[in-house]
Amino acid sequence: MGSVSVQGVTKQFGSQIVLDNVSLDINSGETIGMVGPNGAGKTTLFKIIAGLMEPDTGTVTSSRGLQIGYLAQDPDVDSSRTLYDEVSSVFSGLFALEQRLHSLSEQMAADHGSGKLDELMHEYDRVNAQFIAAGGYAHEQKLSEILGGLGFSQDDRSLPVSALSGGQRCRAALAKLLLQDRQLLLLDEPTNHLDIDAVRWLEKFLAGHHGGAVIISHDRYLLDRLADKIVEVDRRKTSSFPGNYSTYAKAKALRELTLERQYEKDAEFIEKERAFIAKHLAGQRTKEAQGRRARLERRIAAGGFVLEKPEAKKKLKLSFGDDVQENGTVMRVDNLSKRYGDKVLFSALDVQVDAGKRLGITGPNGTGKTTLLRILLDKVAPDDGEFEFQSKTSIGYYSQDAEGLHPENTVLEEIVTSDNGLTEQSARSLLGSFNFKGNDVFKKQENLSGGEQSRLRLIKLLLSAPNVLVLDEPTNHLDIASREALEEALDSFPGVIITVSHDRYFLDKIADQLLVIRPNLHEHCLGNYSDYIKQKDAQQAVAAQSKEPGKGKKTKRGKKEAKQSGPTSKFDSYSIDALEETIVEHEELLAEMTEQFADPELGKDSEALAELQEKFARIKEELALAEQAWSERAENL
Repeated sequence: MGSVSVQGVTKQFGSQIVLDNVSLDINSGETIGMVGPNGAGKTTLFKIIAGLMEPDTGTVTSSRGLQIGYLAQDPDVDSSRTLYDEVSSVFSGLFALEQRLHSLSEQMAADHGSGKLDELMHEYDRVNAQFIAAGGYAHEQKLSEILGGLGFSQDDRSLPVSALSGGQRCRAALAKLLLQDRQLLLLDEPTNHLDIDAVRWLEKFLAGHHGGAVIISHDRYLLDRLADKIVEVDRRKTSSFPGNYSTYAKAKALRELTLERQYEKDAEFIEKERAFIAKHLAGQRTKEAQGRRARLERRIAAGGFVLEKPEAKKKLKLSFGDDVQENGTVMRVDNLSKRYGDKVLFSALDVQVDAGKRLGITGPNGTGKTTLLRILLDKVAPDDGEFEFQSKTSIGYYSQDAEGLHPENTVLEEIVTSDNGLTEQSARSLLGSFNFKGNDVFKKQENLSGGEQSRLRLIKLLLSAPNVLVLDEPTNHLDIASREALEEALDSFPGVIITVSHDRYFLDKIADQLLVIRPNLHEHCLGNYSDYIKQKDAQQAVAAQSKEPGKGKKTKRGKKEAKQSGPTSKFDSYSIDALEETIVEHEELLAEMTEQFADPELGKDSEALAELQEKFARIKEELALAEQAWSERAENL
């Protein structure tokens, strides 16, 4: 197990200090979530750890032989290759060994009593051991698993990288990195271009990763599931918190409250001491005043007081008006269907949303979620079925595409002009709640980042006071603080919310019913995302129990049928947690055997080599069956 030690690192760009005397220890056996405002220096710290950028002062040291893999937000991939060739390029050394094995096989087949056969066979065994140690017999399966898990189809493999979208290129780079099997992974926003199924797959992959990972992410659900520790980067410093994101959020809130109280206490003490010193410095108690002044100055210099007032989190208050829906059903969808050519997005879809309810819509990319929203907005016609809204409905729509902003306006002007009753002071307070601070409010629209544009459009939408909000991926491009501000605003919204999202934490906060759309399948269930997962786990447990031998009627016919149609492998009856544990155990066994293949002494013992190869093949086959069973479970989650 390796480690990385960051000691006293400072990094400055021009006059701006991004990191100031930062220290951090990373062990390859732990998973760290790294959070903080956009622009706080998280990516800069990653580049310094990865050796891609030099610090101005300080050092970064890592254990000898520690292999670090780094995924940038905008990674480079070779556009001249196909997707398969680019991703499989990580196996170039393996392919060279494979070619050598073919060459040796041909030489042995062509040998006709030259006396070199024994030498060729010995060389073949040696190269074969190296090939196995490098993962030779499992590389194609692993490549298929990773490409499939990240959402690439079999047909995608032949596509040129130049024809891929920006999101697909990022996923290709992630696939390359995961295939390299580095001990420590530095992942900068790895879920940015992943749908909900791909994120769940990545979680499973990282949970079984033998090394460690540091993950910069706004995906709080992922950080809750994976993180052993949270490192916050803010105001040029880092702070570490044990536990996952939810534990960090509670600890941070408590720390901020404690700091605020300590600041008030220290400010009161300093004011009293200075008043005493000023009053008695020239009087009969001069020596006492001088002593108290010296002690006060020493304590201030030593950092014994909280001198900087903690920044208070602004409570978001929005007025949504009184025009809310009447009681009863606000939206009804009956037997709705939509297809494009031969591709059926959804069919026979029924859903109902009552007043004050929140519908979350999720599922893999390309299943028609945005199309469904556009049908509800009368922008796209359905093929079959119908839908209707209550007569008093006023819909506010947030699309994924940036629209509705005026390039000539500043941020402040955009807000003030969108609501005639909003004062400049109220507008600035509202903007501050969505992290527009100081001179940010005077930025022109054309100079805003994608995240800033998203925040501004959300504020304008909320100010328009609709009674139905239709939101398409509203948390895209938002940092955690902005997501929490949005959740706080939506929590007080009295009307109906219909939102498409891959953000599971957001769905847990907002949704009280969920529509999951998959190819040729949709499910509508009550509760949020976590409730949905619990329901699926319970269904799978019942299904697994019914497959166990001996269950059901104990008739001769029943026994015969159970024997014929029972589980195809012993893993079919395992729970998803048991499968994940089994997969990790088998991967560890394969890793241990791979190290044994690298032993040159093994090549001299053909019997031991054959025995190890047989065991390796058996464990690998069991791993494939366990992963197949896990995939079947995951598809139904």
